[in-house]
Amino acid sequence: MINFNDKVNFIWSIAEILRGPYKKEDYGKVVLPMAVLRRFDCVLAETKEDVLKQYEKYKHLPEESRDEILNRTSKEKFNNVSSYDFQKLLSDSDNIADNLRDYINGFSQTARDIIDYFNFETQIEKMDRNDLLYLVVKRFSEIDLHPDKVSNIEMGYIFEELIRRFNEHAEAGDHYTPREVIRLMSHLLFINDDEVFTTEGITKTIYDPCAGTGGMGSVAQEYIRDHNPSANLKFFGQEFNEESYAISKADILIKGGEAKNVAFGNTLSSDQFSDQKFDYLITNPPFGVEWKPAKKAVNDEYENLGYQGRFGAGLPRINDGQLLFLQHLVSKMKPVSEENPNGSRLAIVFNGSPLFTGDAGSGESNIRKYMIENDLVEGIVALPDQMFYNTGISTYIWILTNHKPNYREGEIQLVDGTKFFKKMKKSLGEKRHELSDDDINKITKLYGEFKGNEYCKIFDNEDFGYQKVTVERPLRLNFKIDQERINRLYDEKAFQNLAKSKKKGEAGQKEVAGGEKLQNQMIETLNRLEDGSIYKNREEFRGVLDKAFKQAAIKLNAMLKKAILNALSEKDETADMCLDKKGNPEPDPDLRDTENVPLKEDIDEYFEREVKPHVPDAWMDRDSIKIGYEIPFTRHFYQYTKLRSSEEITEEIRELEESIMEKLKKVLK
Repeated sequence: MINFNDKVNFIWSIAEILRGPYKKEDYGKVVLPMAVLRRFDCVLAETKEDVLKQYEKYKHLPEESRDEILNRTSKEKFNNVSSYDFQKLLSDSDNIADNLRDYINGFSQTARDIIDYFNFETQIEKMDRNDLLYLVVKRFSEIDLHPDKVSNIEMGYIFEELIRRFNEHAEAGDHYTPREVIRLMSHLLFINDDEVFTTEGITKTIYDPCAGTGGMGSVAQEYIRDHNPSANLKFFGQEFNEESYAISKADILIKGGEAKNVAFGNTLSSDQFSDQKFDYLITNPPFGVEWKPAKKAVNDEYENLGYQGRFGAGLPRINDGQLLFLQHLVSKMKPVSEENPNGSRLAIVFNGSPLFTGDAGSGESNIRKYMIENDLVEGIVALPDQMFYNTGISTYIWILTNHKPNYREGEIQLVDGTKFFKKMKKSLGEKRHELSDDDINKITKLYGEFKGNEYCKIFDNEDFGYQKVTVERPLRLNFKIDQERINRLYDEKAFQNLAKSKKKGEAGQKEVAGGEKLQNQMIETLNRLEDGSIYKNREEFRGVLDKAFKQAAIKLNAMLKKAILNALSEKDETADMCLDKKGNPEPDPDLRDTENVPLKEDIDEYFEREVKPHVPDAWMDRDSIKIGYEIPFTRHFYQYTKLRSSEEITEEIRELEESIMEKLKKVLK
C-alpha cells in the first residue's frame, strides 16, 4: 500500500467485517482503538525482545521506576511487557480475547490510559461473542503502521478520514478541519515571524482548546519544521471527545512528546491549562453548538471574576459558544514584555455568526467591542464555501494578536478568499471545494501585502462600530365618549378587578357588591357625558372627566382613571401631543424606532440629516445610546451586477421559441 487512499480503504475494509453486529456509525468503536494498538505494536516491535529481557531484571521495582528503565530500552515514551504482540496473538485463536487483554494490560500506564478512553473492553467482549475478534486482529496485523511507513501527519489524515466516514451524517457543528485549511491558517499565523523561522534551536508553544485528533498542532509543527528544522514547536491541547482525545494523546506519545500536554475535559467549564500562556493559539470550535453543559461554570466565572477571568467581555447566547472560545484563547495570550516582545498570535475558524450576530449591548456585540477596541483583531479571511465535510456554509479565519506591527495598528484587514479554490473530482460529504498550494500562496500574499484591492479591504477599527439610539415620537390621542368606547372599559383589568375579591365568605361578598356598585356608577356617569364630541387634547379631556366624577361624588384611584382614558382613546396623528407630569412629550411605544449611527459620525448631525426631515416631531432618547460592533464582511465585497434589459430577455425568448418550433417540426415529420 503506497498511497494514503490505499491505507484508508484497507482499514475501511476491516470495518466492513463488523457489519451486522455493528451499525456503521459504531465501526469507530473498534477500528480506532485497534489502529492505535497496531501503531503502538509496530513502533515497539524492534525493541520488544530487549524490553522483555529488561523486564525480567527489573519487574520487582515499582511500576513508575521500572517504566523509566524500560522506556529507555524501547526508545519511546512507553513500553509493553506482555509476551504477546499482534503476530503471537494469532497463534492461539481459542483464547484471543484473554490474550488481547493481557497484551493491553502489558502497556505502561500512559499508553494504557489512552486505550481506557476508548472503552475497548466492551468491544473485545462483543467481538469475541460474535466470532469477529480473531479476524479483526488478523486483518490489522497485515498492515504496517510504523512511522517509517506511515508518517505522523499521514496517520492523522487516516484517523480523520476514518472518523469522517463513520460520521457522515453528523451535525454541521461536529466537523474536522480539512488539512489545507489548517495549512492556510499556519501560513497566516506565522506570517512575517522571522524569529521562529531563523533562530537555531528555538522553542515555542502552540495551543488548541478543541484539539480533536491533534491535526491542527501536527500541521503547524510540520509547517515550522519545513522552514526551520531545528525549531521545536511544543503542542498543547484539550479535548472532551474521548476517542479524539485518545488518538491525539497517542500521536503525541509516538512523536516522543509529553502525553500530559494533551488534557481531557470541557475547555469552557474546566480549563486544564489555567495557569499557562502560549506563543501561538489555533482552533476550530464547534459551529452553532449549545454551551449549556458548561453554563453554570461559565456564568460563575463571568459573574465572580469579570475581566480577571476568561469571559469578562460578555456571554453570547446559549445556542452558540464560538465567541466563548475566542475569549478563552485571548486569555491564553502571553503579555508583551521584554522577555516576550512579540506577544502572541491566534488563528480561529468561525462561521458567519460571530461577525454580526447580536445587537448593540448584547453579549456577542460586547465581545466584538472588546476585541476591536483593544486592537486585537488583525484580519479576517473569508474561505470558499463547501470546504468542510459536514457543512457547506461560509467560514472565516480570524487572526488576532496583542502586538500588531506599527503599520497595522488601529486597523483591520478583510481578505475575500472565496474565489480561490479548485473543485474536487469527487466530493466528500458536503466538501466539494479544496485549496491548492497555489490558492494558499495567493491568499497569504494578499494578506501579507496589506494593500487595498479587489480582494482586500483595510478599515479603521472604528469603521465597525456604531451608536444605537432609540428614536421616540410623541403619543397623540383623541378621546370620545360613545357606547363603543364605553364598552371597552369592561376589557380593562383595573375595571374588572372591582368585582373580584380575595376575601372569603361574607366579607368577600360585601367587597364584590361594593365593586359592582362602583362599576355601575362609573358607566352611568360616562353615559351622561356622551355627546359625540371628539377631544384632541388629553389634559382638556381629563379635566372634563374629573369634573364629571367630582359632581357625581365618585372617587377614583389612578389605576381606574388610567383605565377610563385607555378605553376612551384612539391614536390620532392630528391630535395634540400627550405630555407627562413634567410637561415633556410622552413617547408612543408603537412609533418607537432605533437608528444605528456610525461611530465616526456626530450623532446630532446624523439625526438632523437622516431622521428630522422624515419625522419632524421625533427626538433621541440619549439615555438609550449603546455602542455596538459588527463586521458586515460580504457587504464590503459586494459587486453590483447590472440587470439585463427587457429587450435582451425578449430576444432570448424569441430565439428559444424558434428553436423549439424547429425541433417540433422534425419530430412531426
